[in-house]
Amino acid sequence: MTTLAADTRRDIVIGDVNEIPVIIAEIIYEGAAVGIIKASGHAWPLAFPNKFAGFCEQKCDNSLGAAAAKNVRVISKGVAKLSISGAVITDVGLPVYATDDDTFVFLPTGGIFIGMTRRFVSSGIMEVEFDAIGMKDPWEGRLAETAGATLTLDIQDSGKVICATVDTTITIPATAVAMDTILLNCGPYGTVQITCDPGSSDKIQGPDIAGSDNTNLANTKATAQRGDFIHLRNGETNGAVILRMRGVWA
Repeated sequence: MTTLAADTRRDIVIGDVNEIPVIIAEIIYEGAAVGIIKASGHAWPLAFPNKFAGFCEQKCDNSLGAAAAKNVRVISKGVAKLSISGAVITDVGLPVYATDDDTFVFLPTGGIFIGMTRRFVSSGIMEVEFDAIGMKDPWEGRLAETAGATLTLDIQDSGKVICATVDTTITIPATAVAMDTILLNCGPYGTVQITCDPGSSDKIQGPDIAGSDNTNLANTKATAQRGDFIHLRNGETNGAVILRMRGVWA
């Protein structure tokens, strides 16, 4: 092992900032959510399926420049006051997604994870804590899909997060279909109910839920909250098994 024998000056970046080369012929405006293009590593206004890099600190105009002719300075960690579609006071502590550089939502379908709500400010306005390097999407690694009023799961739904924005009845397939799926309530408090409907000879069992054949399990609508979920694994002899859950289910 070799240790230093003399003072060595290092360039240390102070604070939660970063500088990223900008793609060819692009303008990134102050306050924009910035994305990194996977194929090139260049920055531009956030778009699916980029990785979120932070928020632009100062306008960067590379409209006449080649790729990497200019760097955009981004704040990669902090708290931002954002307009989030449908945000209400019960939405503190939830993940937030962006569909472009200035549109923020709670629905993970087609969105890019930004951070977690920390404080309710007013209707549709939340403070969001973000950390582009250290903070991870709680549903990372799963494909998000929005359900309609009814949905019958199959093997292609394994590995997904099924998002309910309206009252949704989910039919669970026969136990022979091995499946691992999360059912996520994406509606404001008290507005959306998810009902899980097993086969006539199957149960839904889990934490303090003995289950019985052909008996539904529902996220009670009166107390249902955005972010309530149930993580189901199918393939057991008696029916689906609950691995994790949040909220009131009965």
